[in-house]
Amino acid sequence: MTIELENIGKRFNNEWIFKNVNLRFEPGSHTGIVGPNGSGKSTLLQCISGFLTTSEGKIHYHYPSSAAIEIEKIYRHVSIAAPYLFQDEWLTFREAVEIQTKFKPLKATISVDDVIERSGLSASQNKFLRQFSSGMKQRVRLILAILADTDLLLLDEPLSNLDDSGAQWFQELMQQECSDRTVIICSNHHAAELATVSSRIDIAQFKPNG
Repeated sequence: MTIELENIGKRFNNEWIFKNVNLRFEPGSHTGIVGPNGSGKSTLLQCISGFLTTSEGKIHYHYPSSAAIEIEKIYRHVSIAAPYLFQDEWLTFREAVEIQTKFKPLKATISVDDVIERSGLSASQNKFLRQFSSGMKQRVRLILAILADTDLLLLDEPLSNLDDSGAQWFQELMQQECSDRTVIICSNHHAAELATVSSRIDIAQFKPNG
């Protein structure tokens, strides 16, 4: 999938978070969006996902030799993982996977059992998510996004709350599952989070003067 950002900007009240963003993400590309906390990375990612609307400009989504995808339908093609995304903590891990797959199907060769096994959390599959540590919850977010049957993968600070073994697990999963997908990763210049990206974009260049 190709994503084109045409002169987009986003503001809250009178404050511009970013402005005059013109970017193109090619099919299969892995791109890092970098900047400190509060710089607007998460807001930009949510605009690309279709969760937030832009204040100006347009975002275009399309496949080679096909019609553009309407913004209202982009959710079918996108999976996103971020520490701030809500999870129903009264579900067990297995229930959460089963429900998620009804809205965002898994890749054709992957089952619910595969998701649970590859998460490294098999022993906790029948525990409620509210009983999970912050690192375990982040693994759940990541495994559901990465193993979803989508062409665009958006990750916001994916190593948040993960220890060294979790970081290694994440990198291996990305190498196994994401070579042919368009991937955008937001990071505070975290080397391990950006290990798979081939280009980086500093969001500071889109901050309006004054």
